[in-house]
This record gives sequence, C-alpha cells and structure tokens, in this order.
Amino acid sequence: MPTDARAADFRRRLDHAAEATETALDALLGSGALPGEITRPSRLLEAMRYSTLGGGKRLRPFLVIESARLFGVEGASALRTACALEMIHCYSLVHDDLPAMDDDDLRRGRPTCHKAFDEATAILAGDGLLTFAFDVVADPATHEDAGVRAALVLALARAAGLGGMVGGQALDLQAETASTPLTQAETLRMQAMKTGALLRFAVDAGAMLGGANPGQARAVARYGDALGAAFQIADDILDAEGDTAALGKRAGKDAERGKATLVGLLGLDAARARLDQLVNEAITALQDTGRGDATGVLAEAAQFVAARRS
Repeated sequence: MPTDARAADFRRRLDHAAEATETALDALLGSGALPGEITRPSRLLEAMRYSTLGGGKRLRPFLVIESARLFGVEGASALRTACALEMIHCYSLVHDDLPAMDDDDLRRGRPTCHKAFDEATAILAGDGLLTFAFDVVADPATHEDAGVRAALVLALARAAGLGGMVGGQALDLQAETASTPLTQAETLRMQAMKTGALLRFAVDAGAMLGGANPGQARAVARYGDALGAAFQIADDILDAEGDTAALGKRAGKDAERGKATLVGLLGLDAARARLDQLVNEAITALQDTGRGDATGVLAEAAQFVAARRS
C-alpha cells in the first residue's frame, strides 16, 4: 500500500476505534446497576463519565483493537478489553492531576476532575474506574474462555500496578525530590513502568485474544516496548516545546518540577534521534510476526506517535 494511502487508512481506523470506544464506554458507564451492584451514585458516576468520555485520541484502545485484528479477532472481545484499558488510563490521569501528585488544573482542554468536582470525588472516580476495568475484563461477555479472561486480568494487573504504572509514578515522584538526579538507565526504567507498561499491555492483549503463537507474541511485545518508549520521548519533547492551548494541558511542567526525562538528560537533538531509532525498532519487530502487509496500520501508529503534536 502506498505511504499516503497507509497513513489515510491509519487515521480512518484510529477514528473508528475512538468512536467505537466512546460508544462502548458510554454504555458501560450508564446509570443502570449491574447484577451484584446496589446502585450507582449519580455524582460519582458523573465524575467517572466526565473523566472518561469526550476526549483523547484513544490510542490504547486502538492498539488493542488493531493488534487483535492482526491475528484475526474483531468484535466485542477486543472492544471491551480496549474499554477496560482506557478506564485504567483515565483513572491514572485523574489521580496524577491531584494536588498531592502533579497538581494540574487542565486536562484535555478543560478543568481536571478535582477542579470540576472536588478532590474526594476525583479520588473515588479514579478508584471506581480502576475497579470497573477489572469487572469488564473478568466478565464472560469479554471472552467465553475463562482462561483467556484470567490471563488478561493478570497481565492488566501487572501492567497497571506495583511493578508497572503505579510503581513508575512512585519512582517519578521520588525523583522530583531526590538529592541526585536519575541516571539514564533509571529514567528509562521509570518511563517503561509509568507509560510503557499500559501501551505494551494493549498489544499483548490483542495477541492473547488472537491466539498468537509464542514467536508472534514476543514480536508484538518488542513492538509494544519500543512504541511505549517512543511515546514517552515524544511526550517529553512536546512538554519542552509545546503550547498549553495545543496540548490541552499545562506545557513546560517537566522542567518546572524537575522531572526525569530523556530531553533533560540528553538534550532535544539526541532525544529526537532516539525517538527515530525507537520507531524503526517498533516497525522491525512487527516484521517478525509473519503477518506481512497486515502490520501496516500498526507500523503507521509508530510513526504517528513520533509525529504527534498534542
């Protein structure tokens, strides 16, 4: 497929995944209580919906949907897993924005959850999204095979928890007040946990749903690792160079808070060179899946991550 056509196909699929995810999240976060629930408090539900609906590129859901599609799986299994992952991502943003952490007032161009509601409601909204994500994955509606559901739950917990995203956030906060700055290796490890773990889960989940063989699963995991690292460097570059209005969140906060970034350690030029290298690594990894031209949209996603402006 010509480059321009592949880029157009990627944008179409990204938009389609975003629309499908929005519709599914809207339904999942409805007011009707599920079996086993007693009621859904209206203010808490409103805060959860405010923090989840109506914004974002939905890159993580797209990666779940397209990696599953790479191995022949489409439909509810991939979409529900994608929604669960997006709930985890959105909960993390709600908590990251709190005064006790990054203390941000703006997210996706509008007030953060604790500003729109209050801190206690924001904490509970994040808690609710985190818990509901595992509810969605564990539900038989996500996959008829209990073994697949259990594998997804375990992988998502590992990616989101102590040795993944939450642990990475803890390391990031510690680095702000440490007597010595993080080394490059320590920074890469922290970023692989805080940002990369959920992005890797997105493609790992697709491989699980699609029954990828071990070699294919390893190739997809390498792609996810490279993509996650590229995403973080691109984010750091945007924070250093970007505009608050374009980003939809406060720009320049990394340097302001003394956060550990590759831009801070290496400088912009070296960071951009590393970004290009990671994109190439991601695309090369896809070739080892043996899926040929079917990997084109995921290869384009790596290019998109590097070139994004918000």
